Amino acid sequence: MHLNYHFLKFLCPRLQSLLQDMQVYECFTQNKDELVIGLGDGKREQYIRANLSPANTCISFPEDFKRSKKNNVSLFPGLISEKVVEVNVLEFERAFTIRLASGKQLLFKLHGSRSNILLYPEADGVPVDVFRNELKEDKELRIQTLRNPLELDWERFADLAGNASQFLPTLGKVPRQWLKERGYIDATLEQKWRLMQEVIDMLEHPLFAIVQDKGEYLLTLLPVDNSLFTTTDPVEAANEFFRHAVVYQSFEKEKGLLIKKLEEAKKKTQNYLDKTMTKLLDLEEETSPSQLADIIMANLHQIELGAETLSLFDFYRNETIVVKLKRGTSPQKHAENLYRKGKNRKIEIKQLQSNLEDKENYLLELEAQLDAMAAIKHFKELRIFEKENNLISAKKEQQGAIPYKRFEVDGFEVLVGKSAKANDELLRHYTWKEDLWLHAKDVSGSHVIIKYKSGQRIPGTTLERAAELAAYYSKNKTESLAAVIYTPCKYVRKVKGSAPGAVMVDKESVIMVKPTGPERQSDL
Repeated sequence: MHLNYHFLKFLCPRLQSLLQDMQVYECFTQNKDELVIGLGDGKREQYIRANLSPANTCISFPEDFKRSKKNNVSLFPGLISEKVVEVNVLEFERAFTIRLASGKQLLFKLHGSRSNILLYPEADGVPVDVFRNELKEDKELRIQTLRNPLELDWERFADLAGNASQFLPTLGKVPRQWLKERGYIDATLEQKWRLMQEVIDMLEHPLFAIVQDKGEYLLTLLPVDNSLFTTTDPVEAANEFFRHAVVYQSFEKEKGLLIKKLEEAKKKTQNYLDKTMTKLLDLEEETSPSQLADIIMANLHQIELGAETLSLFDFYRNETIVVKLKRGTSPQKHAENLYRKGKNRKIEIKQLQSNLEDKENYLLELEAQLDAMAAIKHFKELRIFEKENNLISAKKEQQGAIPYKRFEVDGFEVLVGKSAKANDELLRHYTWKEDLWLHAKDVSGSHVIIKYKSGQRIPGTTLERAAELAAYYSKNKTESLAAVIYTPCKYVRKVKGSAPGAVMVDKESVIMVKPTGPERQSDL
């Protein structure tokens, strides 16, 4: 119920007391589908952290948030310096607004996988800025269309024949389950009304609690047993739910996948041990080819010429055995082949024994890793464990591949994106706001970054050489002269929903250069 109207109804007044008269001083994103808004009043700071991941939408209000130096993009410039006046929940809707001193309104539409944050110039009209641009219909969304006033009286309840979902669509999963467990479906209309009034009363006088159901964390306003956390403060409830639903659940999911991987490896190893042990026992119990060769050689004097089936005394087991010879093969040649097979059989048995020992050690290692996994409680411990035990997947390693070519020009490091997706990675993870960004003008090509060096101005020769590389790694590669734009990275931003490599540039300069590749000696 963390996105539910009945929770937001208590959250919004608490937020107003927390945020009123505070001024927005930053708004940025540094993780996909997450927006962070920083506010302050000169005495204290407060943040709004909205995680709008379609798989796990939730919101929290930390008092402190450390912004990354590299992986972040400033958004919603129209919010900066605005002062909070009022926080209001929309009637029977999973949404609330923050009204600002200028009249602008910031809408938090918490519709699960279609959640979004929108900035309006006024109470009426369409938004001027949208966080998730891929939700095209939100660009025409009007705040008033979200309001959904409901009459919660007996007449309407009776008209709907006690249909709980139609009478109160905002009930949520936990209250609906509460009604079902008390026989709501088969109850009379009067009984349903009494149950509905009871659940509404509990929603009006809540104790916020976090519970876990089938591996999923839930925030409920109803009294529950075995809660993981309880509070009467909705902000505290939102923060704790965020910690459980985003941090803990992500950790538990990743830990669970790693345990599953180790369990599967353990199962495969045990199957190999069982099969190999059976094969080894069969080999050891069979008559050794070299022993059979000894028997043939010891009985050569009584083997008739051209015989194919022999009855010979096995002095190893003190019994008579039947030996078949291949037509056209002499007993001596057959014994020679058996001696060779016996030698190979010894090698095979030795190899199987060695394999068994290795796999038994590996099985012990897997069991030790599984035991160690049980004690891991935090992401940091999990990362160390993965690294120490070489459990980082190939996919993760591939993701960690460097997305750029590196050059050195006049002592400055110059990075060139390898592809459209690599351009995004370069801009997101490997740049700082004072780095210089270059790109061939009006054509597709690589992002080029000149890394900033504290206290040092980038020389004109360095800029020109980096521009030559930007022109060379673009569609203008074969031109005699090409235009290249450049600007500090703080003026370059990635727009949500845009194509890989596509960016918006707020301020730029142009330089004309000849496209020149990396063959110059000063490049590394």
